[in-house]
Amino acid sequence: MSDELPKVYETVVHMLAAAGENAGDACALSFEGRDLSYSQYLRSVGGFATELVELGVRGGRVALVCGNSLEMAIALFAVHAAGAQAVPINPIYTAREMTHILEDSDPTVVVYDNETAAVVEPLIKELGIVNGILVGGNGGRLLDSWRDDASAKLPEPLPGPDDFATLQYTGGTTGLPKGVNITHGQMSVNLSQREAFLPTRLDNETVICIMPLFHVFASSMCLHLTAYCRGRLVILARYRPDVVLDTIENEKITRLPAGPTIFNGLMGFEGFETRDFSSLVTAYSGSAPLPVETLKRWEELTGCPILEGYGQSEAGPVLTYVAEGDVLKPGSVGRAIPQTEVQIVDTDTGTKILAPGEQGEIRAHGPQIMSGYRNRPEETAEALRGGWLYTGDIGELDEEGILYIRDRKKDMAIVGGYNVYPREIDEVLFAHPAVLEAAAVGVPDDYRGEVIRALVVVKPGEAVTEESLLVYCQENLAKYKVPAMINIVDDIPKTTVGKIDKKALRELATS
Repeated sequence: MSDELPKVYETVVHMLAAAGENAGDACALSFEGRDLSYSQYLRSVGGFATELVELGVRGGRVALVCGNSLEMAIALFAVHAAGAQAVPINPIYTAREMTHILEDSDPTVVVYDNETAAVVEPLIKELGIVNGILVGGNGGRLLDSWRDDASAKLPEPLPGPDDFATLQYTGGTTGLPKGVNITHGQMSVNLSQREAFLPTRLDNETVICIMPLFHVFASSMCLHLTAYCRGRLVILARYRPDVVLDTIENEKITRLPAGPTIFNGLMGFEGFETRDFSSLVTAYSGSAPLPVETLKRWEELTGCPILEGYGQSEAGPVLTYVAEGDVLKPGSVGRAIPQTEVQIVDTDTGTKILAPGEQGEIRAHGPQIMSGYRNRPEETAEALRGGWLYTGDIGELDEEGILYIRDRKKDMAIVGGYNVYPREIDEVLFAHPAVLEAAAVGVPDDYRGEVIRALVVVKPGEAVTEESLLVYCQENLAKYKVPAMINIVDDIPKTTVGKIDKKALRELATS
């Protein structure tokens, strides 16, 4: 396939401006009875961006702690238009989890909604953040208030390709998330790379957004994909299978980006087989490995294929995808997208290129690869070597260059599409006054892909229950990170040199 790309916009702001100019009257966004045309969308973005510029954000960062809404969609584009770097934060994070990201990113402004206010507002005060903006219903600002204001325009100058666009936090092996610096150029070229493999129909798509908009998969495959093709994005506040299925039918959804947990959940919902999926052209899977059985059963029941891809926040985020029209190879995540090279190398030196069929670490090279981690020079140097991104994932290529993910080099679990580093759970449990030792690990789960299980050794003389430790985790970790089970044991498996034996621990937890 040619490395030629379809239209590459200077930035996503220029992309939205072009949609406003060429399809101004077309519906761009729909959320709970509120609709915006592309002209109204652009004016709303311009009005809020101008306000952010007046607050001094240009060249700095703006944290966004919001659930799915019109406000979140507008705010993401507005931060970019204001010449600032967007810092999307998981709205279900606890104060402990959010504190590190806010300290590390040092935002000038935090945009948040009513559902996150109880956690965010004390942190704004505690950390001395100058500006907090409450958005959304129930007393917050409605960011489509500029929708019919002809004077609301994008502030000049607009950002350029080399300016930072997003600081996307991803889990860290040390237990602390690290911020991935992505420029506008890296983000924009990745949209066109994706478009080359997954072409959309200009002015003729209706996309559903179920995935949370703070997540890089949703921003790329929902928010930006829709603006690229001047389609309509139907945003759901949260995942509910009945609402998703009703929306697919009633709104004639053509593209469904989702994770494996959602596909499995929908197929398990009563009456799924009787629903009308005739409008669906393609479903896209990402954020976690898709079981082969899920892929087969979905297409049998809906007539709509699921095209699976692979990537990570550090890769802009897409590296490979099963292109439309390709023969589906169960278990594969497709070929490298245009202008991207994917290799399999040995895990010891990372320099020996392995032959097809051999398993090793996946490394990638392309214009979408991150600039590096914020405030993490050592980890940046480890991930980016010789112009290659070392992904930490183990895979193999077949003779046709099709990629298969086999394992992870780094100690990470993927729970319902979210990366979870067991080290973070270890650190939280270690902080409990009654805990002597703790070790968490990801184990397979039919519904979520993986779940976390933890073993704990209690200090002599201390009395604590497994239930109270779970409550403690719930107070300090986002829900998806909380172990599905904690077992108090006499000892934790160790290697001959005294390190926790994660392989033995995984076998023990699975059994």
